[in-house]
Amino acid sequence: MHLNYQFSTIFSSSYAFINPKFPNFYHTSNKFKTFFSSKSPNFPHDANLNHPVEKLSSLCKTLKSKIYEGNIFHISDPETAILALKYFLDEIKPENRLILYNIVFNWFTDIKDFENAEKLFDEMLQRGVKPNTLTFSNLIRCASLCSLPHKAAEFFERMPSFGCEPDYNVSSSMIYVYARTGNVDMALKLYDSAKNDKWLIKPVAFSALIKMYGILGNYDGCLSVYNDMKVLGVRPNMVLYNALLYAMGRAKRAKDANDVYVEMRKNGFEPNWATYAALLEAYSKGRLSDEALSVYKEMKKKGMTLNKFLYSSLIDMCAGIGYIDEAVEIFEDMKCSGTCKPNNFIYSSLIKLYACNGNILEAEAMLNEMINCGLKPNVSVLTMLVQCYGNAKRTGDVVNIFNQFWDVGITPNDELCDSLLYVMTQIPKEEIGKITNCIEKANAKLGYIVTYLTEEKEDDGYFIKEVSELLSSADEYVKKSVCNNLIDICYNLGMEDRARDLVGLGLWLEIYSDIQSRSENELCLNLKQFSVGAAITALHVWLDDLSKAFESGEELPQVLRICFRHKPSDKDLACLFESYLKELNSPFLKDTDMTGWFYTTSREAKSWLQSGGSN
Repeated sequence: MHLNYQFSTIFSSSYAFINPKFPNFYHTSNKFKTFFSSKSPNFPHDANLNHPVEKLSSLCKTLKSKIYEGNIFHISDPETAILALKYFLDEIKPENRLILYNIVFNWFTDIKDFENAEKLFDEMLQRGVKPNTLTFSNLIRCASLCSLPHKAAEFFERMPSFGCEPDYNVSSSMIYVYARTGNVDMALKLYDSAKNDKWLIKPVAFSALIKMYGILGNYDGCLSVYNDMKVLGVRPNMVLYNALLYAMGRAKRAKDANDVYVEMRKNGFEPNWATYAALLEAYSKGRLSDEALSVYKEMKKKGMTLNKFLYSSLIDMCAGIGYIDEAVEIFEDMKCSGTCKPNNFIYSSLIKLYACNGNILEAEAMLNEMINCGLKPNVSVLTMLVQCYGNAKRTGDVVNIFNQFWDVGITPNDELCDSLLYVMTQIPKEEIGKITNCIEKANAKLGYIVTYLTEEKEDDGYFIKEVSELLSSADEYVKKSVCNNLIDICYNLGMEDRARDLVGLGLWLEIYSDIQSRSENELCLNLKQFSVGAAITALHVWLDDLSKAFESGEELPQVLRICFRHKPSDKDLACLFESYLKELNSPFLKDTDMTGWFYTTSREAKSWLQSGGSN
């Protein structure tokens, strides 16, 4: 009886801590500490103790003596713990055995030993001891900590067979387990149930739900879970904040990431490396350049190292917005860091940056450095250099760089073919044949189409069919550009009929969509999807339709509008289009309130059409 009392006294504080709802059976004396700990036992050393029977006998004598004296004893390994457990199971009343088992299960959870915990559970059932909710809570938590979510789910699903209902500990653990294993339905079912029952949900469960939603691409779901936390009064921790910031980074939602970061700092949390990494990704992808560079400088100031992904994100951001000096500084810092070396992606980003800004010498130098580092340029690098030389009207360099890459086995793709077409729209007519040879190597079908145009062959019935097949099979993101370039080539060569045919084909294949809209008072032509030559061709088709409508007596709306691009980068193209409208002596005027728009009234349009102005 005295031994049972001592055992209950020693374990009561530990058990109450595990489950606050479970009452203390006895008041705990301050002289007692937790039974199972990581400290080494003060047991006598004897060579004979290697034998299990001798070890158990000696251990039990020592333990019993220590307990009667009211002193502390410690268990250092699972084998010793199980030996002690087996001894005391025979010493205490049957109704108290479950308490002892649960304490051992809790200890196994603390040391992350699921294998022995599972074995002990099977032995407990064989002894006829029925588990309770606390038993399953410990086993589920142990399985989760040991990265065995399938085992956690297995024990959770066994609970009803023993008449056990999950409590808030089990619920939080299983929300975590199901969210991390991608069982969305079960995770949300438990989450909704816990909210309805007003149970405490631990931050680890919220973090797992945020990560789950992030993987699914449901970034509004991430923010919804975060808002639930605030409503429920649960204080986020750093793991949760970082998970949310990472999700916002993947979603390119830089503003949301910044809002979360501001709240995190207001709540007294200091950013760690993971926080900065998530912010850098969010700011870089969201093109919040000042914020991204500020984080970068703060990390350097604190002596934090960046990995290759973060360097790549920053350099790619700078390349995307034309920050040459900043990109070069980060690039040099990366080379000096000693932690990572520039890869193909980083060199490609810098070549793109120089090429897009017309810095040909710098682009060539970066290409040479890339090759000297043992890295092999890919087709994207070739594409950027072709565009760069094309803009500079350096036809010979386009041919040389294409052949150089061709000789080392670089396979052309649709984007490269599109760039070669673009070069043909920029260079003099007499040099087009040089690029045609490159296109024939890159894509035989496109080579046939270009040859047909440049040699001004008679229509043999196959031209539109070949172009239709080419555009239908091309990558989606280049279809419109390829069609524009082909129309521009026709326009530059004075092949108006072919240009019109291609505009019609683009509309039929739905490469161009929603280019015309009409209301009771307004008729609008939207040419934002077109290049200059293609836009002028489409304009003529539209004006012809207006002329036919006017001749047939159809009433025109009060206002006619034309839109041709309104991005700052398209300023030069818009000016070209505006000049052409003036050459036609058209009544369309530049709209000072709406950038890129031109307008006229139906009365002025009718007068112009009547005079044959559209011809």
